[in-house]
Amino acid sequence: MAALAVGGLLLSKQMKKMRGPDAGSSVSASIDVDVPASTAYNQWTQFEDFPKFMDSVTEVKQLDDTHLRWCATVAGKPKEWVAEITEQIPDKRIAWRSTGGVHNAGVVTFHKISDQRTRVMLQMDYEPETMAERVGDAVGGVKKTAKGNLERFKELLEERGHETGAWRGTVPQH
Repeated sequence: MAALAVGGLLLSKQMKKMRGPDAGSSVSASIDVDVPASTAYNQWTQFEDFPKFMDSVTEVKQLDDTHLRWCATVAGKPKEWVAEITEQIPDKRIAWRSTGGVHNAGVVTFHKISDQRTRVMLQMDYEPETMAERVGDAVGGVKKTAKGNLERFKELLEERGHETGAWRGTVPQH
């Protein structure tokens, strides 16, 4: 385990040199879900349900139409942040950025493959804060977590066959 941590640390330092000292990290993941795009999108708008399929997320509280308070355990430590939805187009995309706490931003897009199949794509930029987070990032832990979260989203939605709710409002890009 110590060798893995040291190897991850060395890899993290090398990656930081290549990206520059102020660069964060990125992750992209996608999954095909056997439901219509509107069903996948509607379920994703149920932010307070995220702990049901997001491994490290312990709570999401919707503060208003465009602000969410997140609580999670990251690399064994509790973290909190507020995220602002910066764009929301029903059945197409939801973009966000953090406004306090853990620095992150991203977008989830919904692509109709057929009437009953949708590709959900996640792209996220983030800044690992601690050494454990940087090592986890360097060895692919964040990508693995993102992929696992999407797989659990798929299972949750396909087993149920329908969304638990929906918010069909639009947030213009800002």
